[in-house]
Amino acid sequence: MTRARLPRPEEVAAARADHRLLNAREERPVDETWRVRGNCRSVDPETFFPAATEAPDMAVAVCGGCVVKAACLAWALETADGHGVWGGTTPRERRAMVVAWQDREPALAGH
Repeated sequence: MTRARLPRPEEVAAARADHRLLNAREERPVDETWRVRGNCRSVDPETFFPAATEAPDMAVAVCGGCVVKAACLAWALETADGHGVWGGTTPRERRAMVVAWQDREPALAGH
Protein backbone atom coordinates (compact mmCIF):
# COMPACT_ATOMS: atom_id res chain seq x y z
CA MET A 1 0.00 0.00 0.00
CA THR A 2 1.33 3.42 -0.88
CA ARG A 3 1.28 6.36 1.43
CA ALA A 4 -0.90 9.30 0.38
CA ARG A 5 0.98 12.48 -0.30
CA LEU A 6 0.03 15.81 1.19
CA PRO A 7 -1.94 18.04 -1.16
CA ARG A 8 -0.11 20.87 -2.87
CA PRO A 9 -1.07 24.47 -2.00
CA GLU A 10 -2.72 24.94 -5.42
CA GLU A 11 -4.82 21.81 -4.85
CA VAL A 12 -6.00 23.17 -1.49
CA ALA A 13 -6.80 26.53 -3.10
CA ALA A 14 -8.86 24.78 -5.77
CA ALA A 15 -10.60 22.68 -3.10
CA ARG A 16 -11.63 25.82 -1.20
CA ALA A 17 -13.61 26.93 -4.27
CA ASP A 18 -15.00 23.48 -5.12
CA HIS A 19 -18.82 23.58 -5.14
CA ARG A 20 -18.93 20.13 -3.53
CA LEU A 21 -17.00 21.41 -0.51
CA LEU A 22 -19.16 24.52 -0.28
CA ASN A 23 -22.34 22.41 -0.42
CA ALA A 24 -20.96 20.08 2.24
CA ARG A 25 -20.32 23.05 4.56
CA GLU A 26 -23.94 24.13 4.22
CA GLU A 27 -25.33 20.65 4.72
CA ARG A 28 -23.18 19.51 7.63
CA PRO A 29 -25.19 20.87 10.54
CA VAL A 30 -28.56 20.29 8.90
CA ASP A 31 -28.91 16.59 8.14
CA GLU A 32 -28.10 13.96 10.75
CA THR A 33 -30.12 11.17 9.05
CA TRP A 34 -28.55 11.27 5.61
CA ARG A 35 -27.42 7.63 5.65
CA VAL A 36 -30.93 6.22 5.45
CA ARG A 37 -31.69 8.16 2.25
CA GLY A 38 -28.53 7.61 0.21
CA ASN A 39 -28.53 6.00 -3.22
CA CYS A 40 -25.79 3.74 -1.89
CA ARG A 41 -28.25 1.79 0.26
CA SER A 42 -29.22 -0.38 -2.71
CA VAL A 43 -25.66 -0.95 -3.98
CA ASP A 44 -23.01 -3.42 -2.83
CA PRO A 45 -20.75 -1.53 -0.39
CA GLU A 46 -17.66 -2.93 -2.14
CA THR A 47 -18.56 -0.66 -5.07
CA PHE A 48 -17.50 2.34 -2.97
CA PHE A 49 -14.14 0.84 -2.05
CA PRO A 50 -12.56 -0.11 -5.39
CA ALA A 51 -9.15 -1.74 -5.49
CA ALA A 52 -6.23 0.51 -6.37
CA THR A 53 -6.27 -0.92 -9.90
CA GLU A 54 -9.99 -0.21 -10.40
CA ALA A 55 -11.62 3.06 -11.41
CA PRO A 56 -14.13 4.56 -8.96
CA ASP A 57 -16.45 5.56 -11.82
CA MET A 58 -19.36 3.32 -10.84
CA ALA A 59 -19.42 4.63 -7.26
CA VAL A 60 -19.10 8.25 -8.38
CA ALA A 61 -22.00 7.67 -10.79
CA VAL A 62 -24.20 6.27 -8.00
CA CYS A 63 -23.47 9.39 -5.97
CA GLY A 64 -24.14 11.68 -8.93
CA GLY A 65 -27.87 12.07 -8.42
CA CYS A 66 -27.96 11.37 -4.70
CA VAL A 67 -29.91 13.85 -2.60
CA VAL A 68 -27.60 13.44 0.41
CA LYS A 69 -24.19 13.59 -1.27
CA ALA A 70 -23.33 16.90 0.42
CA ALA A 71 -24.08 15.49 3.88
CA CYS A 72 -22.15 12.33 2.98
CA LEU A 73 -19.15 14.38 1.88
CA ALA A 74 -19.40 16.51 5.03
CA TRP A 75 -19.20 13.35 7.13
CA ALA A 76 -16.14 12.11 5.23
CA LEU A 77 -14.42 15.48 5.63
CA GLU A 78 -15.36 15.79 9.29
CA THR A 79 -13.89 12.37 10.04
CA ALA A 80 -11.03 12.80 7.52
CA ASP A 81 -11.95 9.43 6.02
CA GLY A 82 -9.27 8.65 3.46
CA HIS A 83 -10.79 5.51 1.99
CA GLY A 84 -13.53 4.87 -0.52
CA VAL A 85 -15.90 7.13 -2.39
CA TRP A 86 -17.96 9.48 -0.21
CA GLY A 87 -20.24 12.20 -1.50
CA GLY A 88 -19.11 11.50 -5.04
CA THR A 89 -15.44 12.20 -4.29
CA THR A 90 -12.40 9.97 -4.34
CA PRO A 91 -9.81 9.84 -1.57
CA ARG A 92 -7.43 11.82 -3.76
CA GLU A 93 -9.99 14.60 -4.25
CA ARG A 94 -10.79 14.68 -0.54
CA ARG A 95 -7.17 15.06 0.63
CA ALA A 96 -7.12 18.71 -0.43
CA MET A 97 -10.72 19.21 0.69
CA VAL A 98 -9.86 17.98 4.20
CA VAL A 99 -7.16 20.63 4.52
CA ALA A 100 -9.57 23.32 3.33
CA TRP A 101 -12.30 21.95 5.63
CA GLN A 102 -10.04 21.98 8.68
CA ASP A 103 -8.72 25.46 7.89
CA ARG A 104 -12.21 26.84 8.42
CA GLU A 105 -13.11 24.88 11.55
CA PRO A 106 -11.77 27.42 14.09
CA ALA A 107 -13.75 30.22 12.43
CA LEU A 108 -16.93 28.14 12.48
CA ALA A 109 -16.46 27.11 16.11
CA GLY A 110 -16.19 30.73 17.18
CA HIS A 111 -19.72 31.59 16.02
